[in-house]
Amino acid sequence: MRIQRREFIGGFIGAAAAWPLPARAQQAASPVIGFLHSGSPGPYAGRMAGFRQGLSDTGFVEGKDVAIEYRWAEGNYERLPQMALDLVRREVSVIVAGGGIASAPVAKGATSTIPIVFLTGVDPVAAGLVSSLARPGGNVTGVSFLTQALGAKRLGLLNVLAPNASLVALLLNPTNPGLEAAKQEVQTAGQASGRQIHVFEAHTSYEIDAAFGAIAREQAGALLVLSDPFFSSSIAQITTLGNKAAIPAVYPSREYGEAGGIVSYGADIRDEYRKAGVYVGRILRGAKPADLPVLQPTKFELIVNLKTAKSLGLKIADSFILLADEVIE
Repeated sequence: MRIQRREFIGGFIGAAAAWPLPARAQQAASPVIGFLHSGSPGPYAGRMAGFRQGLSDTGFVEGKDVAIEYRWAEGNYERLPQMALDLVRREVSVIVAGGGIASAPVAKGATSTIPIVFLTGVDPVAAGLVSSLARPGGNVTGVSFLTQALGAKRLGLLNVLAPNASLVALLLNPTNPGLEAAKQEVQTAGQASGRQIHVFEAHTSYEIDAAFGAIAREQAGALLVLSDPFFSSSIAQITTLGNKAAIPAVYPSREYGEAGGIVSYGADIRDEYRKAGVYVGRILRGAKPADLPVLQPTKFELIVNLKTAKSLGLKIADSFILLADEVIE
């Protein structure tokens, strides 16, 4: 049956006018979350599933009880200020700032009234995001998964994994604002353990390829990759090149191990995103960021991809495997 367009529109408007007022008011009152992130959406799908689970745990389902406005910088950190201002103009109910330390200071600089929940791997007090972990103060709180503070620990694992590697390649993104402290920690730990730390920089896909070419030419005996949102968006490329180099490597999160990386060590970041989702839900229900202490991980995961190690002919000691929280075979 064909319906004339004018009749359809008139009928639709008439039906809308007949909706109960409370129902229309409820639709208009649905909160909007602004999601500001320095990375790309695809590689963060697993973490975003955790975030949505946290929202669901507090009674909010995307597309039903709440809307989310996404702003992905895709590794171009210079885009973040304009994106943050766009969310402020949109008058979102809360801003989530994820992807390392790049997003959170930008969001904080854009508004002092809209609640902000950050996700970062650095010390949020040292970064000036909050006044203290227990009592953040102001409009900002969030989750710190401490990944940038684990450089010495990861190098220690690499020393056990590759005891004869005198030259260790350290791969980092020079545009990451949290870079310097993390790099210094690894270099200090390298001096203490008698390892030469050679730094290789990359902030584009082409530069990642070039960095691994240089790592091969310098004949590095082991590889350590620093945490970075752009690197998290390039996990497949990094682990493929790392395996092609056929040297022991330690990566910053489990996604690297799941993608074929030999060893990863860090917090369960998917669960940290879930915690951030819970905080956003609590704020939407009336909690104030100043009263929500900054959350930190209570457990760190050591993932060993034994399947990759065997395929590359790399021997991992049984004692090291016994330390693993998960072994991929």
